[in-house]
Amino acid sequence: MKKPIRTGFELEGVTLKLDEILVTKQLEEGGKHSNKYIQIVASIRELGIIEPPIVFRPKDGGGRYLLLDGNARVHALRELGIDEVQCLVAVDDEAYTYNHKVNRVAPIQANRMILKALDAGVPTERIAATLGLSVQTVQQNRTMLKGICKEAVDLLKDKPVALLALREFKRVKPMRQIEMAELMVAAATYTSTYAQALVIATKKDLLVEPERAKQAPGVKPEDLARMESEMQSLEKEFLLAEESYERNILDLTLARGYLKSLLDSSKVVRYLAQKHKELLAEFQRIVETAALEN
Repeated sequence: MKKPIRTGFELEGVTLKLDEILVTKQLEEGGKHSNKYIQIVASIRELGIIEPPIVFRPKDGGGRYLLLDGNARVHALRELGIDEVQCLVAVDDEAYTYNHKVNRVAPIQANRMILKALDAGVPTERIAATLGLSVQTVQQNRTMLKGICKEAVDLLKDKPVALLALREFKRVKPMRQIEMAELMVAAATYTSTYAQALVIATKKDLLVEPERAKQAPGVKPEDLARMESEMQSLEKEFLLAEESYERNILDLTLARGYLKSLLDSSKVVRYLAQKHKELLAEFQRIVETAALEN
């Protein structure tokens, strides 16, 4: 008999006064001046609460609700003079924040959302006010991906790639853009500094403007040439290591499966125990390891 699925939240939300919500932590120092907080305030001012705070109902039925997620939103509501909010009620008082289970919008996905809003006729000023961005920044979204090939964009569409890193992609040709995107994904590194290093390592014939000398502040041309050679070598070694790692994992997984099938036979185990105890111990250790399953 299958166990019934238990929901993580009560089926109906609850509207609470902010004084009924127990905030367990204050904003970090300088938090109200961060871009994220400014965007939250602007979004609530323009559209209201989109993602309700999550609270836990006290078991004794009295007192205030414990805030599990939405600290910045509650502070923003107070700042805007709003004294109540619709909340989701969690059935468990979890010790962790729900934020780590939320997939944040990647820059390329955000760009597509902004473009759709612009194409739908939403005024640039309203989009800027909602997201806490400047009008100029919203307008720049129209050309943010211009000059970057579709294959590279697809590789990075759900990654937290820095906007300045995307500008570096425009300095190289499509084939190199794909290589750079693959390297960033493999290394799980999406910073503009890494993108700049990859551009420095790019061969001249793969640059959009090969006649324009590659520059790095404070670096001599001969040092730059050496950096380029070293980066190209590291790229090859990294890709070879990644390829061999995946191949080795596959080989080990197949070998482990084969050994497991052997050790499922009592005759094989009895024979190894009598003739080759060391091999049996090693085989059992390999089969019992959980490392390959993680």
